[in-house]
Amino acid sequence: MIKKLIVFASIFVSIVSWGQDNTASPYSYYGLGEVKFRGTQDARAMGGLAITGDSIQLGLMNPASYSKLKLTTFAVGGTSSFTNFSTDTEKEKAQRTSFDYLAVGLPLGKFGVAFGLMPYSAVGYKNENVIVSTEDTRYYRSQGNGYINKVFLGSSYTFNKNLSIGFDFAYHFGDITNDFNERILAPDFIQYTTLERNISELNGVSFNFGMLYNTKINSKLTFQSSLTYSPESKLSTNNSRSIATIIYSSSGTELSNDTEDIVIPNKQVIIPSKLSLGFGLGENKKWLLGTELTFTQNKNLVNRFAESTSVAYENSTRFALGGYYIPKYDSFSNYFDRIVYRAGFKYENTGLVLKNESIKDYGMNFGLGLPLGVSKIDLGFEFGKRGTSSNGLIEENYFNVSVGLNLGAKWFEKRKID
Repeated sequence: MIKKLIVFASIFVSIVSWGQDNTASPYSYYGLGEVKFRGTQDARAMGGLAITGDSIQLGLMNPASYSKLKLTTFAVGGTSSFTNFSTDTEKEKAQRTSFDYLAVGLPLGKFGVAFGLMPYSAVGYKNENVIVSTEDTRYYRSQGNGYINKVFLGSSYTFNKNLSIGFDFAYHFGDITNDFNERILAPDFIQYTTLERNISELNGVSFNFGMLYNTKINSKLTFQSSLTYSPESKLSTNNSRSIATIIYSSSGTELSNDTEDIVIPNKQVIIPSKLSLGFGLGENKKWLLGTELTFTQNKNLVNRFAESTSVAYENSTRFALGGYYIPKYDSFSNYFDRIVYRAGFKYENTGLVLKNESIKDYGMNFGLGLPLGVSKIDLGFEFGKRGTSSNGLIEENYFNVSVGLNLGAKWFEKRKID
């Protein structure tokens, strides 16, 4: 147990050192940024499917799964993303490594408790544009970075072998910075630079409720179902804006530097309500095939600052299809027979509408669950596409590699021999 705690502490320290620049998507400018996947890597490898509870694997998407645990469980995960961006005329590449979750689950008889930390959303983008005219050359740059994290605490209760319910309480916090820079190069070689900086500090609470139900169809087959619901929540913002004007001579000497702070009103922004329904069929410790539908009221989203005429929001739908296969979970002679093989597909209408184009995201997932006694290493691979290069927009083709550690141990067990 001491060794596992040391590993856990080391992982935590390394995660903190990764920082928070965990997206490069230009679409993260809008709303609350790029909303991150909130589950563990085993669920992600099945397209985001999470319709069962596990006795040794901590699930984070449905709080009703906490009371299914039989072992005290530590879970931590991260993802490296490799993205190609393309428009009608240009191409760029980016790579980011992100922290996905850090959580602890505790079994307490028919009750279960879990708590942890994970990102809710992230902002990280940089766009540049150059306009040349007979009078001057203008360089425009917009960039942003920041995050909204959430600390959560949840509990669940198992009524019988078929039904469990649970809830999560989460506190969201973070800050997002957006910079807009315009540089004018005139024929007299004097440069005029204007920098507008907008900063939002956000905080607020949210809730998530869940239910899991399963029943035997026959001696082998089991029907699984899940439901989660998160009501609409509001985050308070503390907004600030500053504008600086800088003039440089041809030699690079700074001639003036004026900064003006502008008072702008604070507003509440919305975390939209979300409803997920999932169903599946499988054989315990052998295989599972399931699907899940998620409906999010993104139409109620608003921007943190001034509204834009080029952006709109619509209600979104996410579809996931996936499952797993275990050749022989209790094999002693062949390790590969105990590996969990996972695959899945996802399709999502993100709810973001730009220039009358609905931004969609879809991908294929594959993964392996590598058993280490009662612990496990989960590996996941995802190929996907977001957005479109038509109508002056940006298409993202991404490849994600995810790693999750699930460390299990027995606590509060009375010694039989001193």
